[in-house]
Amino acid sequence: MTLLSIKSEVWVYSLITLGTEMLSSFFSFYYVKLFLEVYKISKSAFCQAQVILMIWNILTDLSGYFHMSSQYDCCLSYRCSLLGALLHAVAFLLPWFPWKHYRESDWLIGLQLVASLCAFDSTHAWVQQAQWRLFAETSPRQESRLQLTRINQVASLVGSVSILFCGLISHNMEILPNFQATSVAIAFLASLSFYSGMFNVRQFEFKRNPEENVLSESEQELARTSVILLMRQILSQRNFYLFLIMNFFQVFHLTIFSNFMMIFVDNLIPTEALSSSVRSIMYGAGFICPQCLVLLGQSWLKKYGYYKVILISFYLEGAAALVMLLLGQEHYYCLAVYLTVIMVIVHTSLCLFNLPVADMVEADLPKFNRQPPFSLMVAVISALFTRPAQSLAPMLILSKLNQHEHGEANNRRLLDLQDSMFNSVCVVSLGIATVQILTWSSFSVRNRRDCSGTV
Repeated sequence: MTLLSIKSEVWVYSLITLGTEMLSSFFSFYYVKLFLEVYKISKSAFCQAQVILMIWNILTDLSGYFHMSSQYDCCLSYRCSLLGALLHAVAFLLPWFPWKHYRESDWLIGLQLVASLCAFDSTHAWVQQAQWRLFAETSPRQESRLQLTRINQVASLVGSVSILFCGLISHNMEILPNFQATSVAIAFLASLSFYSGMFNVRQFEFKRNPEENVLSESEQELARTSVILLMRQILSQRNFYLFLIMNFFQVFHLTIFSNFMMIFVDNLIPTEALSSSVRSIMYGAGFICPQCLVLLGQSWLKKYGYYKVILISFYLEGAAALVMLLLGQEHYYCLAVYLTVIMVIVHTSLCLFNLPVADMVEADLPKFNRQPPFSLMVAVISALFTRPAQSLAPMLILSKLNQHEHGEANNRRLLDLQDSMFNSVCVVSLGIATVQILTWSSFSVRNRRDCSGTV
C-alpha cells in the first residue's frame, strides 16, 4: 500500500484521530494524579465531580443526538465540526493551570475539576460521534475498514507519543512548569491536526435538499418520540447488549489503569528499582505498544478475524493477572511488566471495537430499512451505557485507597495500602477478564471470515 493509494476519507479520519489521541490519552493519564496529589483535592469533591460528569454526559449525549438528527447537515458541516474540534483543544487546557494558589481541600479545586471534565468530555463526544459515523458509513466493506483501521493506528501511534515525551520532559510531573508547557504544545499540535482533517469533512456529508435541512416542528417531534422506540429495538438485539456489557467493562478496566497507573507504580515499586526515565518509557509503552500491535497484527486480524483476536486478549488478561497474583508484589520488575502488559492488552483490544460496531450497523440497516443517521443513535446508546465507567472506575479505586488513608505518611497504613493496590490491579483484572470471556463468547455478529459469510 502506497501513500497515493490511501483514500481521502482515511486521511480525514486519521488526522482527526491524531488530534483526539494526543488530547485524550494525555488528559486521562495525568488529570487524576494532578488533582489528587498536586492540587490536593478532597476525596468527596473528587467523587462529586465524577457523579456530575456522569449526569452531564447523559444529557449531552441525548441532546447531541436530537440536535444532529434534526439538523443533520448543519451539525456536521465544516464550520461546526471545526469549531467543536478547536473547542476540544481549548477544553483540554483547563485542568493544567490552577485558578489560584490552592490550599488543601479548597472548594475551588472541585469546581475546576467539574469544569474541566464536563468541557473536555462534551467536546470529545462531539468529535467522536462525527468520527464514528464517518467510520461506519464511508467504509461499507470489511477490506476498507481494515485499511482505515491500519492507517488510523499510525495516527494513534503518533498521538500517543505525547505521554512518553511529557514524562521525559517533566520527569513524570515532578517539574510542573515543564509539564504545563508540554500541555500547551500538545494542544497546539492537536489544533493543527483537527484543522487539517476537518477542512475536508464536508465532501463526506450526506446531502439533503435545502428545504429538508431544517425539519418542521412536527418532524422534529416525531424524531424525538421515535428515539424511545428506536432505543428499544436496538437494546432488544442480543448482540448489541452483549457488546454493551463487554464494552462497559473494557472502558472500566482501561480507565483504572490509565488514570491510576502513575499512582500504582509510585506506591508499589520503589524509586530504587525503577528510575524516572524508565518509568516514563514504561508509561509511554502503555500507549504506544497497543498501536504497534494493531499495525503488526493485521495479518492475524485478516486470518482469524477480530472476534477471535479480542477473545484471545481476554484470556491473556486473565492469565497474566492470575500469574502475578501467585507471584506476589515483591517481584518489582515482574510487577512493572505486568502493569504495562495489562494496559497494552486492554488498549489493543479496545482499538478493535469499532469493527463489531460497524458490522452491527451494517447488519441492522437493511434489516429495518434504517437511514444513515442510525449509526449516530448506536453511538449515543453505546456512550450512554459505557461512558459512566469512566467515572465509576476512579470513584471505586479512590474509595478503596481512601480506606487506607492514601497520601498519609504512616508506615503501617502504607503496607495496607500497597496490599490493597496490588490485590486491586490483579483481582479486578481477573474478574473483568472472566466476565468478558463469558459475554464475548455469546456474541454472534462476527466478520465474514469468522462466520463463513453469515451475519
